[in-house]
Amino acid sequence: MKVYRTDEIRNVVLLGHGGCGKTSLTEAMLYVSGATNRMGKISDSNTVSDFDKEEQKRGFSISTTLVPIEWEKAKINILDTPGYFDFVGEVEEAVSAADAAVIVVSGKAGVQVGTEKAWELCDKYNLPRMIYVTEMDVDDASFRQVVEDLTEKYGKKIAPHFQPIRENEKLVGYVNIIKNAARRYTGVGQREECEIPDYCMPNLEKLRDSLMEAVAETSDEFMERYFAGEEFSIEEIRAAMRTEVMDGDIVPVAMGSNIQAQGVANLLSDIVRFFPSPDKKKCAGLNRRTNELYEADYDFSKAKSAYVFKTMVDPFIGKYSFVKVCSGVLKGDDILYNADTDAEEKPGKLYTMCGNKPAEVSELFAGDIGAIAKLSNTRTGDTLSTKTTPLTYARTEYSTPYTYMKYTVDNKGDEDKVSQALSKMMAEDVTLRTVNDSENRQALIYGMGDQHLEVIASKLAARYKVQIKLETPKVAFRETIRKNSDVDTKYKKQSGGHGQYGHVKMRFEPSGDMETPYIFEEEVVGGAVPKNYFPAVEKGLQDSVVKGPLAGYPVVGVKAVLYDGSYHPVDSSEMAFKTATCQAFKKGFMEAFPVLLEPIATVKVTVPDEYTGDVMGDLNKRRGRVLGMNPLPGGKQEIEADIPMTGLFGYCTVLRSMTGGRGNYSYEFARYEQAPSDVQEREIAARAAEE
Repeated sequence: MKVYRTDEIRNVVLLGHGGCGKTSLTEAMLYVSGATNRMGKISDSNTVSDFDKEEQKRGFSISTTLVPIEWEKAKINILDTPGYFDFVGEVEEAVSAADAAVIVVSGKAGVQVGTEKAWELCDKYNLPRMIYVTEMDVDDASFRQVVEDLTEKYGKKIAPHFQPIRENEKLVGYVNIIKNAARRYTGVGQREECEIPDYCMPNLEKLRDSLMEAVAETSDEFMERYFAGEEFSIEEIRAAMRTEVMDGDIVPVAMGSNIQAQGVANLLSDIVRFFPSPDKKKCAGLNRRTNELYEADYDFSKAKSAYVFKTMVDPFIGKYSFVKVCSGVLKGDDILYNADTDAEEKPGKLYTMCGNKPAEVSELFAGDIGAIAKLSNTRTGDTLSTKTTPLTYARTEYSTPYTYMKYTVDNKGDEDKVSQALSKMMAEDVTLRTVNDSENRQALIYGMGDQHLEVIASKLAARYKVQIKLETPKVAFRETIRKNSDVDTKYKKQSGGHGQYGHVKMRFEPSGDMETPYIFEEEVVGGAVPKNYFPAVEKGLQDSVVKGPLAGYPVVGVKAVLYDGSYHPVDSSEMAFKTATCQAFKKGFMEAFPVLLEPIATVKVTVPDEYTGDVMGDLNKRRGRVLGMNPLPGGKQEIEADIPMTGLFGYCTVLRSMTGGRGNYSYEFARYEQAPSDVQEREIAARAAEE
């Protein structure tokens, strides 16, 4: 592929609901642009985007794929993203590198949750956008319905500039509303001029009026001409639309069929025509040497710098760091400096990736997207620059994973292999985390949802040949006491020679401090227990609170007072006093009304207004206490509640099904509270069975 200048580049992310046709649209773009000579199909597992075995097995995208397309003397870097919410990290990576977005909507399924989420992402990253309605060759597809739904949701900025011509429920052509001219399809990706059918006229006039009104609003001069009944030229309309699309005041709506490659050429031309090149966007970082703001602004005449927005780790083709060049011109023989890790990197070669196929390029201009192989000290979010101008750009904020499971390794001895494989996968997937929960002796894996974790387990088996089992994790309960107790314990052992003798009298009571396992005090008078045995008594307490007598959980909030005892001048030892203390603790703890404490989290659930009742009802079922509600913009509510950690298992899936995918939640640990008696009994019985 030839080298493109900054003004010839368009970086476009495809967004939309799962299954709306983003990957098949990418295939159609490749075919129409001449990059491939046949279109792959998802059902045949031969698309350029979904090259991973896991994607082919499941029939949907799991990771973002870069596909460069040459069209009308421009290079369009297409970022094809997953539509399922469990893989939102991949979408956030792609959006951070894109300069504009095409939101793909199925003409059959219409506006879905994924469409709304895509729109919100574009708002968050301030991306110009266009909507492309797919599946117009399907019987019950309705372009008019999609446009009406979009207009109702997003207002007058929705501006269709194509209208489908359908005969016998099939897409046979389209009307270009800007040119007021029709075309009929003659073959795959082929078309010819034709008359506008009479049945298209009523809707066409309505669509053209709203488009002209939007164009008129770009300037006072246009507004005067519009009211005077003057016609705008095609070039004037396009120039006005380009301005408004870049400002986000107009969202053009195009349509077509991916399978027949119809409407795709128009979409590619619109991308080149209406979307900004990177040099129209702002981009600033921090100069680490001067501590001043560095305005890179995708200027190819400035010092070299690039942001690593994604990492791909493939067991067969190795590690590739995907970069967006923020300033200057990157070349293969450059020596780059990573200020985040204070390491020098030598790229050696630069590539553009088409799916998983690297193609070498001599240089990458500012604003272009490419890949560098085998960067050993660089990960997602790092900045590459020069040592003379060391820069860092702000890291992208990714969604936090809240769904977690315990994982166990099937084959003993595979633990190292699993941890190495997981660390490679974490380099690739920013929303994957692993935690070693030593307290409950379990390894935890965090992801964006149950499906995400399932895919991780499946990838481990397919790619790295190691099996893990996902199980419900144990919850970290605590044990404490609610009343006082007084015990007298003697440890005496005689067996030829030196015996063992330790005698303690101790009081146990709640300390009121739930952060500290125990508080130890001594009130011994008259040397009944010599001072040199006090550390041994405390060591006995230390050992005892690790696993409580009730159910084997750590102990908190206990005050232990040693007030009397006795010793033997020959047989007493530190060991004997430590053992006596352990026995005293066990007895005293069980006599002081022991209880289990469960961890409580504060959860914040964001949902559209109409779902608040259902969500609050479900939280109550999970023993949650609703603390309050905060109204949010866009007709949403944030519900805040305290909920036991046990009530959060499987919550992600339940919340999504309850709110049609529109709800999301976050939580953080708040405190420990006494568990209800039925929960305590169940937990004590379960632990006894385990032991």
